[in-house]
Order: sequence, then structure tokens, then C-alpha cells
Amino acid sequence: MSATPDVKQQERLMQVILAPVVSEKSTFVADKHEQVIFRVARDATKPEIKAAVELMFKVQVESVKIANVKGKEKRFGRFNGRRNHWKKAYVCLKPGQEITFAEGEAK
Repeated sequence: MSATPDVKQQERLMQVILAPVVSEKSTFVADKHEQVIFRVARDATKPEIKAAVELMFKVQVESVKIANVKGKEKRFGRFNGRRNHWKKAYVCLKPGQEITFAEGEAK
């Protein structure tokens, strides 16, 4: 990808990151390793995720690690079902960079 993505590439990059993963584990990882965890599109690649984070949050990304999460088996009455599989990205930021999701203090 080029340094400044064109309009089509920007549209794709805006669809790559679905949501931040906010959990006890992700908070621990963010504090200890300066990483942020995102739920990303199933077909997203590491370079796409890096470009998307840099574009959306105006930070510098050092590296990206990806984990495919299997959907859980669930029962609905007598029927067995399965939740969808999804992809998780661990984005390591360069030293001094930070992404905060909380706008203000909770009251």
C-alpha cells in the first residue's frame, strides 16, 4: 500500500476494524505490553490492519499479531448451534503512542 491511500483503499480500511475488545485480559495486555486489541474483519491482513489503525487513530504501529477465535457451540432448546468465528488483532504501538477509548469519567 502507498503512503496515502486513495478513496477506495480508505473505504476498505474503515471497514477492517470492527470494534475494540474491552475485557480484563485486554486491559492487562494494554498496560503491560503497550498493545491494543481489536475485533477485525475475517479477511483482514496484517498490513491492512496496521494501515487502518494508523489512519483512524493517528498513531504509529510497530507490529500486528492475529488470532482466529473459534465460535462457541451453543444450544437453543433441543437444537445445537454455533456462534460465528471471528478474528482478533493485537496491535503493538511504538513507544510513547497511546489509544484511549474512554472520553470522560464515569459518574
